Amino acid sequence: MDHAKSEYGDLKIISAEDCGNAPKKELLREFNIAFAKNDIGFIIENITDNVLWNIVGDKRIEGKDTFADTLKQMRNSTAIELYISNIITHGNTGSANGILTFENKKSYAFCDVYIFSSAAKNAKIKEITSYVIEVA
Repeated sequence: MDHAKSEYGDLKIISAEDCGNAPKKELLREFNIAFAKNDIGFIIENITDNVLWNIVGDKRIEGKDTFADTLKQMRNSTAIELYISNIITHGNTGSANGILTFENKKSYAFCDVYIFSSAAKNAKIKEITSYVIEVA
């Protein structure tokens, strides 16, 4: 699989180049980049008001405001590399997995499962289930 390498400021992004004509795949790619960069504006723009974020084994975050507050609390950690292994979408569902590495050299493998507000190409994310495991 060919991978595109690009720089987003100090954040190195490595992901498959297969999002060409797949709007939801491209949204999930950009959403994960925004998460790594802590781009709260982009994230808030692309979730529903009643979003539910279930971080398995940790916490459940409900609603756009609480989601934004949680992201603000995460600003202390600076990501240096985001490797996206796969992005899969079908209808109103999607998934992305990969590894996120931070300045402190800690790395986390993640898999996020998304449910969109509809199957439309411009649908917003209404639910996220995150599985996160520290790997280094």
